[in-house]
Amino acid sequence: MDTNFQPVASPNARGHYRQHSLEFKRALVALSLEPGISVARIAREHGVNANQVFSWRRLYQQGRLGLPALMRDDGLLPVVLAPTAPAQDNPSSDGGGMIVLELGQVRVRIEGQPNAAALGQVLDRVLR
Repeated sequence: MDTNFQPVASPNARGHYRQHSLEFKRALVALSLEPGISVARIAREHGVNANQVFSWRRLYQQGRLGLPALMRDDGLLPVVLAPTAPAQDNPSSDGGGMIVLELGQVRVRIEGQPNAAALGQVLDRVLR
């Protein structure tokens, strides 16, 4: 009895894997994160699989595509401090300031000195 140990299929039967540059991946991720954009359409237009774009988005969010994470999953919101001019017309103002929270289409504006418990409840509801 004779045994043949030759492979039936070549080891490269699946073909050559394409290597995409980080710039290409970042560009597709940036396009896919725009509101109202179809990931499938972007992938099709650039000759890649939509699942690959979703994988690159996940890497981008984890900060593994060479850039800091765009979306954070640690529950923190980005904060932007803007200088405000003091109120000239109301000298009796307490100077408590103003807090503006924006998350998507939700905007919460708190003026003065908020009660810590009330502020905690507002943040709890907004972050759900």
